[in-house]
Amino acid sequence: NVTALFPLGKLICVTGVSGSGKSTLINETLYPVLSKHFYRSVKRPLPYKSIIGIENLDKVIEVNQAPLGRTPRSNPATYTGVFTDIRKLFESLPEAKIRGYKAGRFSFNVKGGRCETCRGAGVKTIEMNFLPDVFVTCDECYGKRYNRETLEVRFKGKSISNVLDMTINEAADFFSAIPSIYIKLKTLQDVGLGYISLGQPSTTLSGGESQRIKLASELSKKDTGKTLYILDEPTTGLHFEDINVLLGVLNSLVDKGNTVIVIEHNMDVIKTADYIIDLGLEGGKRGGEILFQGTPEELANQNLGHTAPFLKKELDQGL
Repeated sequence: NVTALFPLGKLICVTGVSGSGKSTLINETLYPVLSKHFYRSVKRPLPYKSIIGIENLDKVIEVNQAPLGRTPRSNPATYTGVFTDIRKLFESLPEAKIRGYKAGRFSFNVKGGRCETCRGAGVKTIEMNFLPDVFVTCDECYGKRYNRETLEVRFKGKSISNVLDMTINEAADFFSAIPSIYIKLKTLQDVGLGYISLGQPSTTLSGGESQRIKLASELSKKDTGKTLYILDEPTTGLHFEDINVLLGVLNSLVDKGNTVIVIEHNMDVIKTADYIIDLGLEGGKRGGEILFQGTPEELANQNLGHTAPFLKKELDQGL
């Protein structure tokens, strides 16, 4: 039996060798318990005695590197919700009012404004037996997704298709005078994604990019300061600079009063945590014990477990 303490409003790092019980504690016990409480989730947590302090939280969010969507229709604009605001803007334009176009006209997912040849995908899917599907540019709209009438409605000389082709940096400048759109684009810039385009299919985004889009989506929402975020090894496959950007995002969430729990092996993340829960001693049957709970500096002075000596070496190098 173990008792784990998770101080709220902190960046908490759960460490330990592979198989020591990190995912069992967080993903199989804590997350299902909270998810069942807030969302009536059907996933059953592993057996536990009690959880205290749940009233100090109002929601729990798991942020992983899974794709935003499984089809090319999903993109950063649709996932973050900024595309809804852009469509409403186009609906309010004089040309759209004269023609009687509503916001749905500027969606590539419904009939009316989209190109019906590719059904708004901008590409045609060629199914290959025993091989992945091949996507080729639509020969009717040439990848623009919309029909000619819809593209004739323009804002500052740009059609809805032109907007989707913009990078996030370009779009942030273009919509700087419209707060509802600019705020969401600014959060995408803040997480270092200014180089991707608004309409870039989610199937072409890397795991790290997908993860940061999810975090940006959370950052742009009205904050209660009572949210618990859970990330399982978020630095996997990330460059050192990407890790710095990710840490900046996580710290900004904590600065707003939220709690972030990270399961991690990367020392760059572990040494910057406010609080560490170290599990061990080994993996498998010899794991499952909480060896230490406290600050990185306190853990570095311990002689128990495998994390402490490496953390001490890392902290000494930083002095």
